[in-house]
Amino acid sequence: METASTPTHCPYCALQCGMALSPLPAWGVEVSERADFPVNRGALCGKGRTAPEVLSAAVRLTSPLVREGGTLVPASWEEALDRVAAGMASVRTAYGPDALGVFGGGGLTNEKAYALGKFARVVLGTSQIDYNGRFCMSSAAAAGTKAFGLDRGLPFPLEDIPRTGCVILVGSNLAETMPPALRYFAELRENGGTLIVVDPRRTKTAEQADLHLAPRPGTDLALALGLLHLVVAEGRTDEAYIAERTAGWEEARAAAMAHWPEYVERITGVSVPELREAVRLFCEPEAAMVLTARGPEQQSKGTDTVGAWINLCLATGRAGRPLSGYGCLTGQGNGQGGREHGQKADQLPGYRKLTDPEARRHVAGVWGVDPDSLPGPGRSAYELLDALGTDIRSLLLMGSNPVVSAPRAGHVEERVRSLDFLVVCDVVLSETAALADVVLPVTQWAEETGTTTSLEGRVLLRRRAVAPPAGIRSDLEVLHGLAARLGVEKGFPTDPEEVFEELRRASAGGPADYSGISYRRLMEEQGVFWPCPADEPQTGAVRPGTPRLFLDRFATEDGRARFAPVTHRALAEEPDDEYPLLLTTGRVVAQYQSGAQTRRVAELNAAAPGPFVELHPRLAARLGAADGDPVAVVSRRGRAVAPARVTASIRPDTVFMPFHWPGEGRANTLTNPALDPTSRMPEFKACAVRVEAVRP
Repeated sequence: METASTPTHCPYCALQCGMALSPLPAWGVEVSERADFPVNRGALCGKGRTAPEVLSAAVRLTSPLVREGGTLVPASWEEALDRVAAGMASVRTAYGPDALGVFGGGGLTNEKAYALGKFARVVLGTSQIDYNGRFCMSSAAAAGTKAFGLDRGLPFPLEDIPRTGCVILVGSNLAETMPPALRYFAELRENGGTLIVVDPRRTKTAEQADLHLAPRPGTDLALALGLLHLVVAEGRTDEAYIAERTAGWEEARAAAMAHWPEYVERITGVSVPELREAVRLFCEPEAAMVLTARGPEQQSKGTDTVGAWINLCLATGRAGRPLSGYGCLTGQGNGQGGREHGQKADQLPGYRKLTDPEARRHVAGVWGVDPDSLPGPGRSAYELLDALGTDIRSLLLMGSNPVVSAPRAGHVEERVRSLDFLVVCDVVLSETAALADVVLPVTQWAEETGTTTSLEGRVLLRRRAVAPPAGIRSDLEVLHGLAARLGVEKGFPTDPEEVFEELRRASAGGPADYSGISYRRLMEEQGVFWPCPADEPQTGAVRPGTPRLFLDRFATEDGRARFAPVTHRALAEEPDDEYPLLLTTGRVVAQYQSGAQTRRVAELNAAAPGPFVELHPRLAARLGAADGDPVAVVSRRGRAVAPARVTASIRPDTVFMPFHWPGEGRANTLTNPALDPTSRMPEFKACAVRVEAVRP
């Protein structure tokens, strides 16, 4: 066993907090602070501190499992891999390559995401690959690409936040989702800056704000348009900046002027004086930022909504300037890198478009295949899951638990159960893995080396600190073994550094260019920001990476940012007499995503033992429900039951549920899979429901 302390990073959210791991004498790993890492400066949340508990053999998978007579039983690796290869080959022979689906995860390292995308397209020949990161920030990615020509979660480092003048934080509860990041906003206020939080709940983050705007769920688009209307009406636009660095202003301006303050107040519930105060706070300083998260993004109009907030930045000259800009707070640990290198349905490594002939030629050259052999774009994440058991007969799933995390989860569970053949690679027996025909136990963060890309676009090296238990293999070893069994002997190495070297070549010249980043650099530096092209060929000079994007020009053909001419529209499902309330969902500080790992940690379960339903006191009184009483939340897709949590911190027309738990309290039983037409993001954040008291 390794004995020295190993510098590495937390396995959970996209902050990728620095930590150090030291093996304990008997068993286990001790976590210690890494004050030298600039993002968290030693601070860790409870999830990070307790992350090593999931390394325990007592809570994880330690042997491959195969289904015999309806029951999962232990098997050897050779038997399990043989069965997987045979099952995939049988489906491909009977139905064609697109009957094989692949579903990845935003927690996979860059190396594993890259290898998974390559495996799908080169070995299986299928177009049907996507990943759960589609449910994270795809709307922000689509809007950012439209506006700036390039999507990177934050186009500036977190260290810029305390030095700006004002931040509008839209739909993010950082105090519970990324606690170490909250210090940046506390420092902003200590430095004289202001924080505006937009959220229908008065969360722990909203309590830190100078101004809290509590719009009705699903009306963030109207709110942004109303603020831009006031910016124009009050003469606060930066006309010189608009003329010099943007395009499309007249159309966007006309759209915003149709959203006058009183009209926006009626839609959102945010008062006109609050709208005016928000504009004053945002426009008076020399620099300001807008940061969005899942609140405005997880909507069927999420791309337009983010576009409207970007418009606010562009109209006031707050993008592509020091200490100003628009950014997205990526959620999953490698949500950024996970989509940059090929596990998204329409992308090739380096953030290249799968439909671009030059991109296909370049990547196919690195892979040693004919460009024409690469399949075209496939289905987005929910559409892929919805097709299981019909067009898609077999699924290889890595690093995701859609039975809990997908919208309309009851339906998704039915589709998963209808598959001819399901293979799951995971650390634990998740709710989805429990339905599989073959389950393959794989290594996790502390047991393997690999890179991730944080919400800042900072590429980081997670280092192996301990050996995995006997009988565990890495995802790279799984793909290597399956590729060989399916007739591809070369091209799937098991050494992560070798995979990263190929990724560098595949990404070279692309929007997300990693070619100048190496393991050696990552061991010596505190991460490297992409894009980072290869060393200067003439002089051999090392490229420094790009912590701040767009300061000279945007990544569009003419260097100008594009306004989005968007207008408010209703939710896909508005309340009515039968379903008079709106449900919104989110996270709690002690659990993470579907809870597959954090629900196995005693300390975290003690802090957050199960689901609940937040109700305003007036709603609770109408139901006759007291705090702690079971209530049922019912939508057109199903019914969930959980204890009531009565609080005045939520709007009377809104209820809230966290989505970390399976069973009768599964929040995603209720959520609406209506998709954004551009990003294909489901409408997690707002659906029509009713609430009923549950009587004994």
